[in-house]
Amino acid sequence: MLLEVSRLSAAYAGVPALHDVSFGVGEGQIVALVGANGAGKTTTLRTISGLLHPVRGQIAFRGQRLDGQPAHRIAELGIAHVPEGRRLFSRLTVRQNLLVGAHGKRARASENEAMERVLTMFPRLRERADQRAGTLSGGEQQMVAIARGLMLRPVLLMLDEPSLGIAPKLVDEIFTTIRAIAREGTTILLVEQNVRESLELADHAYVLQTGSTIADGTGAEILASDLIRRAYLGI
Repeated sequence: MLLEVSRLSAAYAGVPALHDVSFGVGEGQIVALVGANGAGKTTTLRTISGLLHPVRGQIAFRGQRLDGQPAHRIAELGIAHVPEGRRLFSRLTVRQNLLVGAHGKRARASENEAMERVLTMFPRLRERADQRAGTLSGGEQQMVAIARGLMLRPVLLMLDEPSLGIAPKLVDEIFTTIRAIAREGTTILLVEQNVRESLELADHAYVLQTGSTIADGTGAEILASDLIRRAYLGI
């Protein structure tokens, strides 16, 4: 397994948020974490990326323990986290926001190549490279956020709600881009409000409920389970 999460627990200011989360992500896979609001999906990503330290449990990436390591070290190992809400620097240009993502020796060494790659993948951003990020549409800002994550040259790209707040006509474009990123060899861990679309995209999926993993299977298997669809996913 590329990423292994075992019996993970985490808390915010002493308030438990994760109780017993376990799952694995294989190299080259798209893996979805699904569940109702408050299930612990975003907290799981934050804990993997080092923004939140676990209370208990283990996180291993390529066999190396991540739990307790600082966020910048985890990023240097090749894990990029595209957070919910995009979190761009609104006064900086698109190009400047992308360059922020190229941190660490490995990313900086191939900065120009990575820039050309993401501008080819998102031609709209090439047209707006010198435009302030805060003036872009929601969909364009999400493209910048994903492209900024790719500037790290990640082995694992974690996407938290990439379609949130985006016009419906651009949602399909975002999912098409996620498929293209995976085809190029980047492993993806996906949290997404559009449950059906994420399960159709995923090679494997894990269902979270109140901070615990309660089921897993292929995306098709989860979609085919009436109990899981009705009780935990609301579809």
